[in-house]
Amino acid sequence: MDRFRPLRRIQVEPEAAEPPAPAAGAGADAEKDESPAPAAGLLMGAKVRRRAALYRDCKGDYIGIPNDPCLTKILSKQGDNKVLFADKVLKFTQSGKMKRRILVITDFALYLVDPDADILKRRIALAAVDKLCISNLSDNFFSIIVPTEYDCLMASTRKKEIVDVIVKAIKSTSEYEPEVASSNRYLFLVYP
Repeated sequence: MDRFRPLRRIQVEPEAAEPPAPAAGAGADAEKDESPAPAAGLLMGAKVRRRAALYRDCKGDYIGIPNDPCLTKILSKQGDNKVLFADKVLKFTQSGKMKRRILVITDFALYLVDPDADILKRRIALAAVDKLCISNLSDNFFSIIVPTEYDCLMASTRKKEIVDVIVKAIKSTSEYEPEVASSNRYLFLVYP
């Protein structure tokens, strides 16, 4: 039963540190100037790939759509059978709230499904997708730009795979390739 016992906080007062003895010569001044910079300052504005993302196997269906009767029913109502990608994502609303969604990418459309209620929240035809925006940083953000509707800002650890699947699906069904913009800032339209 020790695991249910609340952890106790112990406050330890820091000991007064003695100032280091100054070394003779100019070497002491050089050591004072080389203070470590904060980690965010070192990586700010640079694209950094995660080590796990370099050699990641792309599975596609991370949810198991054939084993979920609600999702297969939603897809069969819409007339889609072949699932190219399925995973859980975070969708950001106009007010900045985060909503958990299941993103399903098929041959002809993108589906956003509410995982709690198993309700189809949005269907976006792949032909309507004009542009995909991804962040330069390794922060999981991407947006799907749809000129005829409002845009989607989402976050997923598999953003590279999502963008690749969407581009390949659009190329296979039509003759154009959507633009993939990579920057730290991008505009997207959000309507209620």
